[in-house]
Amino acid sequence: MPKLAANLTMLFGEMDFLDRFEAAAEAGFRGVEFLFPYAYDAQTLKERLGAHRLEQVLHNLPAGNWAAGERGIACLPDRVDEFKAGVAQAIKYATALDCDRVNCLAGIPPPALDAATARQTFVQNLRYAAPLLDAAGITLLIEPINTRDIPGFFLSGTRQAIEIIDAVGSDNLWLQYDIYHMQIMEGDAAQAIERYLPRIAHMQLADVPGRHEPGTGQVDFAALFALVDRLAYDGWIGCEYVPQGGTLDGLAWAKPYL
Repeated sequence: MPKLAANLTMLFGEMDFLDRFEAAAEAGFRGVEFLFPYAYDAQTLKERLGAHRLEQVLHNLPAGNWAAGERGIACLPDRVDEFKAGVAQAIKYATALDCDRVNCLAGIPPPALDAATARQTFVQNLRYAAPLLDAAGITLLIEPINTRDIPGFFLSGTRQAIEIIDAVGSDNLWLQYDIYHMQIMEGDAAQAIERYLPRIAHMQLADVPGRHEPGTGQVDFAALFALVDRLAYDGWIGCEYVPQGGTLDGLAWAKPYL
C-alpha cells in the first residue's frame, strides 16, 4: 500500500500554514512535505511535527527568489556561492526536522547561458552538495519538471536526470519522480516508474492536466499504486496537487491508503 505524504504547500491552503500540520494528521496522513521551511523557525516546525506525530519526509534546498519567479539556482554559474550557503542552511533545517530527503531544483537558465555551461554548473554543484548531505544522513534528490508549467526549466526529462546523476557519480544522488510533471513531458508514467525505480528515492503525484487530486484527470492511479506495490517501492509518495475544491472534500480517493 502506498505511503502518502501531504504536501503542506499545496494542501489545506484554506488555513494558515502552521495549522496545516494538525489538519493533515486529522485527515490520516503520517508524513508531510513542503517546498521550503526557511521562513519559519526550525524549532516551531519541529514542535508541530511532534505534537501531531508527523514525519517530515522532504523539503527543497533554497531555490532563489521564489516570489520573483526563480525556480532554483543550481544550474546558474553566477549563483554558486549562494547555492553552497543554501546547502548549509538545508542541512541545518533537515537535521532539526529529522528530514532525511532534500530536493535540489535545477532552475531556469537565462537565454544567454548555453546549455553545456548550465549542465556543468549543475553537476559541479551536485558534486559539492551530495557528500555534505550524505555526512549528515540526508539523501539528495533532483526532480525533472515539465516546461509547460515552468517554461525553460533546465531539468525536464527522466533520462536527462539519470544522465546527470551518472555524471555526478555519487551514491547519494537519486531521482525524485513526479508523476504529474513526467506524464506531461513523457507520458506512460507506469513504464517509467518500472524502468527507473532502482534510481527513485521519492515520488509525487497530481492528476493531469489540471494538477488536481487523483480522479480528476486522465491518470489511472489505481493501476499505478498496484504497480508500486508489485515493485515493492517502500518510499513516500507526496500529494503535491492543488485541490479542486476543499482539501478534505477531495480526499476520498486517499482514504483507503491513510
